[in-house]
Amino acid sequence: MNTLGKSLPPLASLLPFEAAARLESFSKAADELHITQAAISRQIRGLEDNLGLKLFCRRNRAVFLTQEGRELGRVVSTALQSISDRAVTLRESPRRNRVVLLCQLCEAFYWLMPRLSTFHQKHPEIEIQVATSTRPLTEFNDHFDVALQSTGRASGLHVLAFTAADEVFPVCSPHYLTARQSLGINDLHLHTLLHHRATPPHLMEWDSWLQAFGQTLEGCPKGSLFDSYPLMLQAAVEGHGIAMGWRRTAGRLIENGALVRPCAESVPLPDAISVFRRQGGEDRIEVRALIEWLAEELRSES
Repeated sequence: MNTLGKSLPPLASLLPFEAAARLESFSKAADELHITQAAISRQIRGLEDNLGLKLFCRRNRAVFLTQEGRELGRVVSTALQSISDRAVTLRESPRRNRVVLLCQLCEAFYWLMPRLSTFHQKHPEIEIQVATSTRPLTEFNDHFDVALQSTGRASGLHVLAFTAADEVFPVCSPHYLTARQSLGINDLHLHTLLHHRATPPHLMEWDSWLQAFGQTLEGCPKGSLFDSYPLMLQAAVEGHGIAMGWRRTAGRLIENGALVRPCAESVPLPDAISVFRRQGGEDRIEVRALIEWLAEELRSES
């Protein structure tokens, strides 16, 4: 005799309860699930009635998990995550040869796209789906198998596969400087500097780069501020000022003459790029092939 139907609590209440327990807020759970706060409260009250105990203490329009609620929250969260992971695997099973690579937008645009054909030539049986984000890995909620992002950004519990080096130096349009003149560090304060600001902050920008040479931004023109690294590089290409360039992403523009290095100085970063395998992801041969290819490509430039 199947007793699951009698022993399980109301299944419709589990998702609202998990959200409310994780966020410790009925209103935040309602926003996340796109239902009303009253519906959240009703589902949880029904769950409490079914179990015969209180899962939340309600005080001064705020809610706090009881010990029983905290324990049930952990169990429900783990169970729902397991079901979600298996559902993703089942949805992907007809396309087992597909690997999802999550990449920062700048690396995808300037570094990955020009060389991705070499992976297809080496592994024609594997389909690469590229997903891009400007946010840290922990804020990406969709499925991925392998991720590439700047070292130091939040990565949660995802498994680090390897790191690779990069270097940072000023870049500008060849037309920005007359007669391809060479600048010294002390000359930079006479020019317009293009700044990239990200949240959380990027690994190295003008202030930290100049500090490596005992200099500061004091006395430099205000310059222009961009929230997109590709947009900042394009501004440099158009001759609007001098940008902070990363070899991996600015290298192709330097090779084709769109950008030049006005200064000889450069700051090496031995562990600038990190490649991750998704936490709990299957150890598929396709995933291993992509990680090995990324290691070859990234380290060959170091």
